[in-house]
Amino acid sequence: MNLYRSARAVAGASGEHAIDWTAAAEASKALTPPGSLDIDEADRAGYRADVRDARREIERVGGVDVTLPDAIDVHNRHHWIDANVTTFERVMTPIEHELGSFPGIARTINTGTMSVLLGYLGRNVLGQYDPLLLAESADRTHALYFVHPNIVRVAEQLDLDRDRFRRWIAFHEVTHAAEFATAPWLSAHLERHVETSLRTLSSGSFDANAFETLDVAMTVVEGYAELLMDHAFDQETGDLRRKLDDRRQGGSPLQRLFRRLLGLGLKRRQYERGKRFFETVARKRDLAFAGRVWNGPEALPTAAELDAPAQWIDRMDETR
Repeated sequence: MNLYRSARAVAGASGEHAIDWTAAAEASKALTPPGSLDIDEADRAGYRADVRDARREIERVGGVDVTLPDAIDVHNRHHWIDANVTTFERVMTPIEHELGSFPGIARTINTGTMSVLLGYLGRNVLGQYDPLLLAESADRTHALYFVHPNIVRVAEQLDLDRDRFRRWIAFHEVTHAAEFATAPWLSAHLERHVETSLRTLSSGSFDANAFETLDVAMTVVEGYAELLMDHAFDQETGDLRRKLDDRRQGGSPLQRLFRRLLGLGLKRRQYERGKRFFETVARKRDLAFAGRVWNGPEALPTAAELDAPAQWIDRMDETR
């Protein structure tokens, strides 16, 4: 890490926006060792095979056609930060438009905060399916990333077979690609409610309905992915889930604080709540019935139905 270079980048933050994104990227990379991308042909073949197999198995069990990005990117941590700075900038744009110009001291603080958060994520993200929400360009509609040094490090820390762990990550991310391919309306649905939430936040208020709609949609996305994983992955996953859950709950007080700040506790709750919902639906009916959540925004469960899956099943029966 180069604390001096990071501090200098933050101190030099400029422009009229809330965050100097160029400075935030530079500062976060100075705080974050890039990690090795010394990948041999066996690793490269492994990533390709894992994604290919995940696509085949998910299409088989889910009865869907999975559209994948043209390029599957194996990143180091700096590559991931560069790719995601643009995502964070897109998300922040509605707030910046509402708030207008920022004084220098506020910009410096915001830039420093963002650089620390980007660095933390860059050191911990394993894989990512990015639907590129709020993107204006149609040149590339989605992306799939693997952060190789993080996968290697976590496999070693948790005493997991690296190839099996990498394969499990690939299956998880391809399930998300399957969801967005199955539900072409999903991106617009999420974008609309993200923008509504950000606009109200920037005006100093909180839109509880928009937040609940987003929370429900993301709970469905995470829960259905878990359901597909359980049916598509070709190996036992109990030890993987247990060790990763322990990792998410552990760590130093500072790491736990970062997870709270980043909403990772909320994400874990979405996993668990969504998994319970879909396990119940699949047990009472089947996987194909559970897939009816992607028939349109009106087919998504309500917040109440997420905790009472039988109500959603009854509603879907009535709409047949």
